[in-house]
Amino acid sequence: MVNLTVADLLFLVTLPLWVIYYYNRGDWLLPKFLCNLAGCFFFINTYCSVAFLGVITFNRFQAVTRPIKTAQATTRKRGIYLSLVIWVAIVAAASYFLVLDSTNTVRGRPGPGNVTRCFEHYEQGSMPVLIIHIFIVLSFFVVFLVILLCNLVIIRTLLAQPVQQPRNAAVRRRALWMVCAVLAVFVICFVPHHLVQLPWTLAELGYRSGRFHQAINDAHQVTLCLLSANCVLDPVIYCFLTKKFRRHLTERLYSMRSGRKCSRATTDTSPGTEVVVPLHPVLCGSLKN
Repeated sequence: MVNLTVADLLFLVTLPLWVIYYYNRGDWLLPKFLCNLAGCFFFINTYCSVAFLGVITFNRFQAVTRPIKTAQATTRKRGIYLSLVIWVAIVAAASYFLVLDSTNTVRGRPGPGNVTRCFEHYEQGSMPVLIIHIFIVLSFFVVFLVILLCNLVIIRTLLAQPVQQPRNAAVRRRALWMVCAVLAVFVICFVPHHLVQLPWTLAELGYRSGRFHQAINDAHQVTLCLLSANCVLDPVIYCFLTKKFRRHLTERLYSMRSGRKCSRATTDTSPGTEVVVPLHPVLCGSLKN
C-alpha cells in the first residue's frame, strides 16, 4: 500500500503542471524539461499502480486458494525485494521520457500563432515508437487478464465458503468489496486508455489520418483524464484493504468533529456571565493531564 501511495504522490506533484497546460488550451508555456518530468512521473504512476495492484490481487488470490502455504511463504523481506524490482524496472523504462524530444509546435486554433504541445506527437512512421507502444499495450492486457481471472476465482471461492459467524460474514463482505474496488479501478481508469492508445499511436505516426485522427485524438484526451482518476480511486482500495487506514481515518474524523464541538462550546460564553459547558469525557481527561 505504501508503494501505491508513493506512485500516486508522484503524479500529484506534477498535477499543477498539467492544470496549467490544459488551462492554456494545450499550450505548454513552461520550460521543456518540466514537460519531460511530467511525462516521466505520469508513466511511473500509471504502470507502478498497475503492477502493484496486480501484485496485491495475486497475493489475495494465493491467500484465498492456499492460505497455509501463503502464510508460510509470505515475508516482509520478500515483499521489499519484489517492490524494489518493480520500482527499478518501471523507473528505468520511464527514464526514456527524460531525454525524449517531448514538445512540438503546431499552428494554433483559432488564430495565426503557434502552440507548443507536450507528449502529443511522434515522428512520422517511427517503427521503434510503434513497437514500444504495442509492447506496453499487450503487457497491460496480460496483467489485466491475470487480475481478472484471479479476482473471479477469489469471488467464487469466497461465495462458496459457508459463513457460520457474523464476524466471518463481515470479513467476506469486505474482501468482496476489495475485489470489486480493484476491478473498478482497472475498468474505469486503465482499460479505456489502453484500448485507445494503439489506434491513437497509429494515427500520430501517420498510418491513419483525416476524421479518424481527430476523433481518436479526442477520445485519447478523455481516456487520459480517466487514467488520472486512479489517484482518486486508489484511496477506496486503501479503505477496504487495511484496518489501520480505516481506524486512522475514523480517528481523524472523530477528532475533527470533537474540535468543532469544543469551538462551539467556547463561543457560547458571554462577558459578565459565567456559563458551565459540559465537555466530552475524552477532552476532560486530556485537560486533567
